Amino acid sequence: MPDMNPPVWIGDASHARWLEGHADGLLRFGSASAIDVGFGNLDGEGRVSETQTPGYSELYVTCRMIHAFSLGALQGRPGCAALVDHGLASLREGFADPINGGWFTSIDAQGPVDRSKQAYSHAFVLLATSSATVAGRPGAAELMNEAMTVHLERFWREDEGMALEGWDEAWTQSEDYRGVNANMHTVEAYLAVADASGDSAWRSRALIILKRVFGYAADYRWRIPEHFSATWDALPQYNADHKSHPFRPFGATGGHAFEWARLALHARAAALATGADTVDVAWLLDGATELFDTAVTDSWSVDGAEGFVYTVDFDGVPVVRERMHWVVTEALGAAAALWMATGEVRYAHLYAQWWDHAETYFLDGSGSWIHELGPDNLPSSTVWDGKSDIYHAYQAALIPRLPLTPTLASAVRQGLLDA
Repeated sequence: MPDMNPPVWIGDASHARWLEGHADGLLRFGSASAIDVGFGNLDGEGRVSETQTPGYSELYVTCRMIHAFSLGALQGRPGCAALVDHGLASLREGFADPINGGWFTSIDAQGPVDRSKQAYSHAFVLLATSSATVAGRPGAAELMNEAMTVHLERFWREDEGMALEGWDEAWTQSEDYRGVNANMHTVEAYLAVADASGDSAWRSRALIILKRVFGYAADYRWRIPEHFSATWDALPQYNADHKSHPFRPFGATGGHAFEWARLALHARAAALATGADTVDVAWLLDGATELFDTAVTDSWSVDGAEGFVYTVDFDGVPVVRERMHWVVTEALGAAAALWMATGEVRYAHLYAQWWDHAETYFLDGSGSWIHELGPDNLPSSTVWDGKSDIYHAYQAALIPRLPLTPTLASAVRQGLLDA
């Protein structure tokens, strides 16, 4: 009898070429987001949204685009370096607070709109400037060093082993709320900064955050509680009256479980690469597997239709059934990472299944993804409107072509793409 098992796409040269073409399409689509200062949110047609004030730009979106275009520049994609430089200039001249330091959360043509200082967006400043530094862009290293100082002085809390959520403009009052989402992207940024700067202390801080969050997840049967008080007490009913919040939704978010799983595997691979026999990394793989399996069980095709539901409650019951593109991209990244870490073919099969799902429902021929579908798998905007940036989708096209360590920009710089 012939072998009827489906082929493994990860590591296959033909699939890598498809991923490369998809990534290039995303870069072309995203290039339309450049505005006078920073990058604007794109609508469903790939134009800067006309529903926002002229010149409106969010810090996290601009930084995500800097990161993506830095990766493009590292791969020799013409035009990307200029877009990186444009983004870096916006960090210096538009978003930067010249009086108090740090970066404003959003701006428009008139100046700052949201003057608060948020850990979520500052994590993306770290990621963007580290990627631009690895890409050798002028002034990037200075901005990365500035962002490192701001993060250590304002957000990182050694005694808590986590990052604070946010501050007012003058850094005089911190938010009482603590969030796991901001800390997740802090882990991502710290791992990237460790590679870009050569300072392993940033990797150690990322491991501290991972350890604490995995503890919370284990307490909740591997559904991560996202919301906490200022003393890090879980708030499982947070936003029960605003269940579909785009950044702080009620319940557990499968897409974030996939992200945490992948980040844990990057951290594990980096620890193993040090060759230190005393480094305990078993918990990273164990936790990543638990998070992944629970998210698949809870959210994949659980409501009578194909796709990942956005959120579930802490018994695993679907709450918000819309399908987000970023959840699919993070599921792809996590499946690829687990395949690379374990060699278990089930992850490779899920990876292929989910790319088929994306092609059927999310890829619209524009070079980008539809960002939200309803429970019927038709385009929706209940939680998210338009196509704000290419960050999640671009990384999904790159992660399967790279080893788990070093982090993305450093791996591309070292010639490890499809190696």
